[in-house]
Amino acid sequence: MNIAFVSSDAPSASQSQADIAAQRAHLMAVARELGREHRVTIYTRRNSDTDRPRVRVFPGVTLEHLPAGPATDLPEDGVLPYLSDLGDQLMRRWGQNRPDVIHAYSWTGGLAAIAGANGLNVPFTQTLSVENTNDARKARLQRAIGRRAGAVIAGCGDEESSLIRMGVPRHSISVVPCGVDVERFRRQGPSATRGARPRLLHVGPLTQDKGVDTTIRALEGIPDAELIIAGGPAAGELKHDAEAHRVMLLAEEAGVKDRITLLGRVPHTSVAKLMRSADVVVSLPREAPAGVVALEAMACGVPVVASAVGAHLDSVVDGVTGLLVPADRPAQTSRLTRELLADPTRRTAFGFAGADRARSRYSWERISQELLHVYEGAMATQH
Repeated sequence: MNIAFVSSDAPSASQSQADIAAQRAHLMAVARELGREHRVTIYTRRNSDTDRPRVRVFPGVTLEHLPAGPATDLPEDGVLPYLSDLGDQLMRRWGQNRPDVIHAYSWTGGLAAIAGANGLNVPFTQTLSVENTNDARKARLQRAIGRRAGAVIAGCGDEESSLIRMGVPRHSISVVPCGVDVERFRRQGPSATRGARPRLLHVGPLTQDKGVDTTIRALEGIPDAELIIAGGPAAGELKHDAEAHRVMLLAEEAGVKDRITLLGRVPHTSVAKLMRSADVVVSLPREAPAGVVALEAMACGVPVVASAVGAHLDSVVDGVTGLLVPADRPAQTSRLTRELLADPTRRTAFGFAGADRARSRYSWERISQELLHVYEGAMATQH
């Protein structure tokens, strides 16, 4: 199969750097897996002078940087005027190398893909995340793309419900979650050094909406435990970072500053090692469209305490692979985590169940197979 991925690479205002990195990692992981048996070309807008026009990134996978607008990073609003140029470039490429199926990521990528595929009669699939937006035009365009696509891919059941409410036909939506690298994130492997204290771990940005504040407040009621926070800027920049300063002030107010270690941004290659050193990974964002941290912790065989939102509702089986708690509930989080720390047998059971679930349901191999199934359905409908 000749598969075309389209990504405008334009982040929305609500996305953090970590969200953007996770989105790109997802796209690359899926492409790499599909590239084992199919031809995959990722088309994206050239956003740097150093971008080469065509790069072979993995066996079977090529990345093409298309000139459309200035060669610099642009946000969603900034990329809109150049989407017709991107569409023209795609039309030119696809005229010479017609794909069997098109898969657009983000609604801006979708607009470019629709323009590029005009008259080609190629099935078009779209990954669409519904964001709470006051921008009526954006909401209208997202709805139009969702109705135009042969298949719309949602990341979780929660997202599927949002798409239905937005007006996307239920029959055209398929839920294909974010996956996890089960070779890197696994129970066996090196573990970061630690002391005798029970260890909690938060991985992710230091902003309030990502749940770090709730975790710090919860620590008040978990005596003796330490909290390791991996996220924010690089370690050397922490002392100049406003969010890091805010987090440590909160820790001081809560009387837990001496039990918190702020690591700054940790390279993704070191996250599994850090996770395996924790007794519990706490992931409490207010929104979790992908729920990557909880998935990675489960794959490492570490029990999770996660907010009952978004992808967590699908991936974390409450009372089996971890515990779900409403977002912004420090007292409830504290109680549940305390009970879990006091019960090593339960933690071990959660760890085994989590690792099994991650490997069987969320490996990239499984995710790519589900995507192929969506593509085949779209192709059958088109013909």
